Amino acid sequence: MALNVPGVVAMVLFYILILGTGVWAARKSRRAERKSSGDRTEVVLLGDRNISLVVGIFTMTATWVGGGFILGVAEAVYTPKMGLIWALMPIQYSVSFIIGGLFFAKPMREKKYVTMMDPFQDKYGRVLSGALVLPCVLVDVLWVSCTLLGLGATMSVILDLPFGYSVWISAAVAIVYTLLGGLYSVAYTDVIQLALAFLSLWLCVPFLLLNKISVNIAETAFNHTFQEPWVGNLDKDSAWKWIDDFLMLGLGSLSFQSFHQRTLSASSSSTAQLTCFAAAFLIAILGIPPALVGAVAASTDWNLTHYGSPPPYARGEKSFILPLTLQCLTPSYISIVGIGAVAAAVMSSTDSGLLSATSVFSSNIYKNILRTQASDNEMQWVIRVSVVVVGLVGTSITFYTNSTLVLWILGADVSYTLMFPHLVSVLFFNVTNGYGAAVGYIVGVTLRILLGENTLGIPVVLHLPGCTLEDGIYVQKAPVRTLSMLCTLVAILLFSWLARLVFNHGLLPERLDVFKVRRTVTAAPVEDAAQHLKAEAGSDADESSHGVALQPLS
Repeated sequence: MALNVPGVVAMVLFYILILGTGVWAARKSRRAERKSSGDRTEVVLLGDRNISLVVGIFTMTATWVGGGFILGVAEAVYTPKMGLIWALMPIQYSVSFIIGGLFFAKPMREKKYVTMMDPFQDKYGRVLSGALVLPCVLVDVLWVSCTLLGLGATMSVILDLPFGYSVWISAAVAIVYTLLGGLYSVAYTDVIQLALAFLSLWLCVPFLLLNKISVNIAETAFNHTFQEPWVGNLDKDSAWKWIDDFLMLGLGSLSFQSFHQRTLSASSSSTAQLTCFAAAFLIAILGIPPALVGAVAASTDWNLTHYGSPPPYARGEKSFILPLTLQCLTPSYISIVGIGAVAAAVMSSTDSGLLSATSVFSSNIYKNILRTQASDNEMQWVIRVSVVVVGLVGTSITFYTNSTLVLWILGADVSYTLMFPHLVSVLFFNVTNGYGAAVGYIVGVTLRILLGENTLGIPVVLHLPGCTLEDGIYVQKAPVRTLSMLCTLVAILLFSWLARLVFNHGLLPERLDVFKVRRTVTAAPVEDAAQHLKAEAGSDADESSHGVALQPLS
């Protein structure tokens, strides 16, 4: 297959448009820096906390509608053992945004945190919070890899452009405009990218549904035609896993720095909440086109296309099902439009991942741990270098796997089982302290590894009820991620309470209280007495000043 020149030209024009928008937003960021009386770092990382409702809705939605989202939904619907019932990512993210708007957006925005990790450092100190920062950064790096992998796979199929070129060029563009304008560039390019993704995806739908090769998707929804019905099946053995996956994406997304960066940059607490609610509706709408792509692919006799037999699933190419479907079942100019949709979605998520990881590293590791006296200029350079490093690492990971779904689930798994219980405990439970957090961290990591993860090749060591041996591999039937999350949360709260009990009742000497959880019970009464004496003294002074004679001492 020869290089698709019209497609390459269209992609070049798209990148020029995005870079131009990024440069314009960078100039806006510079003006905001000059006008702002606050920290320049906040202007770069949070857009001076002045992102409007409309821009906030666009950037919140665009952040989550990435290459992993579009290709992952299509892959799940097409895969015979999964189907639509397992491709509920749009609904799960909608639930996540609604919960975030109700419970997380307001308290985080009102306290004016810079990153999601700030409450951890306020409560636990530098060292322990530094350990919690690492999985947070890992999640964002995997996010960058996942989105770029989706774009590289799509371009290599439709444009016949080498995978490496596609990924590195896209990463370079995202890095450049993120360097130029920080959150302003990210947010305003997200507006363009989401609009293009929305229009492009829906433009492809009629051509797919009306193509002459595929069978009507209504007929294959519940009937075995070329493969299992694309709606999918949920049997009793898989019910717990389905619930586990739903909760993982529905709740785990709340502990992504990218989510909180959007709420913290909002112009007000109410704007942050409205942004979440509006994005919840919009992301569900954007999940429909990739689901239809997967349904059409499952309803196609691939032997009648130039792709031939066996079908993509049998060849191990289910990850490429969206670009393959566009290439084989639509006119070439429509497949190019589809490429534009994926590219727009990928760029909007890649830049968010870059800025998110950079925010946590620069603010919570470099500024608060490594260099507490770092100047504004120094922080600007740290942010720039961090963006480049995260981009390089995230891009490099894409060459080690070809499944966007694997990277997507891995990032969500870490976020859900480890970060989510810590975030809930530090925000909503006053009893939480460093001892509980440290034990919870160890319990969470250890338990999750012992329970195994076949997708990543981690063998099952701890067999829960229902665990079965399938094709020589032990498969857990229990909701292992949710159990890990709950055990982590219980460990945090239980050991926090025990530590407070032990030190406040003198069962251990105060010199062993590393995290300073002991309450000084005598401080408050002494302070109250001092205030009372001052009040009496002030009253006597007032009487003297008004000519009331002081009584002699008897």
